[in-house]
Amino acid sequence: MRLAAEGLSWGVRARTILHDVSLSCAPGTVTGLLGPNGSGKTSLLHAMAGLRRPAAGTVLLGSDDVHRLPARVRARRIAVLEQHASTGLPLTARQVVELGRIPHRGRWPAARDEGATEVAEAMRQCGVTHLADRDWQTLSGGERQRVQLARALTQQPAALMLDEPTNHLDLSHQIDLLATVRALGRTTLAALHDLDLAAAFCDQLVVLRAGRVVAAGPPDQVLTAELVDRVYGVEATVGRHDHSGRLHVVWHDARAR
Repeated sequence: MRLAAEGLSWGVRARTILHDVSLSCAPGTVTGLLGPNGSGKTSLLHAMAGLRRPAAGTVLLGSDDVHRLPARVRARRIAVLEQHASTGLPLTARQVVELGRIPHRGRWPAARDEGATEVAEAMRQCGVTHLADRDWQTLSGGERQRVQLARALTQQPAALMLDEPTNHLDLSHQIDLLATVRALGRTTLAALHDLDLAAAFCDQLVVLRAGRVVAAGPPDQVLTAELVDRVYGVEATVGRHDHSGRLHVVWHDARAR
């Protein structure tokens, strides 16, 4: 399902964080949201997920205005995976995944096996079935992110919002998580820091600077040495790897200007 922002602005008190942002995510594609710290990536994700009401503009999921949807309906259609997920409750991995079924339950107590099929399938897709009975507190960072991704999938959303999901994960877990997301075929908007990973797993990139979109399009059109210099203040060469053919960025000067 298409996800789009049209003329979106948002801020706190007298400070505007997002300035007239427009973007469109085609059905089933992965869109990478790039930009330095403070550029507005998380604010944009939260506004597009319906968690923050914009001062101007609209967010559309299909033909529906996200901010006009009832909260329960919105939670069925959009799932958010935050950077960090923690709980002090003594939950197993399966119980964490089952939390994703809450938007589908009515006022009355659900049947014991409500959503069991969806939970099992989400855990299979995310490769965490073997962790089902493990205590959440004993899971590694990579395992927790995959369990949280399974929780998001049990919501059966039309769109996924991922806020820097690979932060604090080692490289193998970063690749593993993004490959899983890519294979899902869900409309996905993901805030990412690593430019090489964004180029490898995203269909399009949207680059923010100071709350404004400065570039958008396919990775090989967006990721240029000029853009990296202008947005990140870093001199770099952008090219394709000799063996893999993947786009990659080589830093020459890491000093922000």
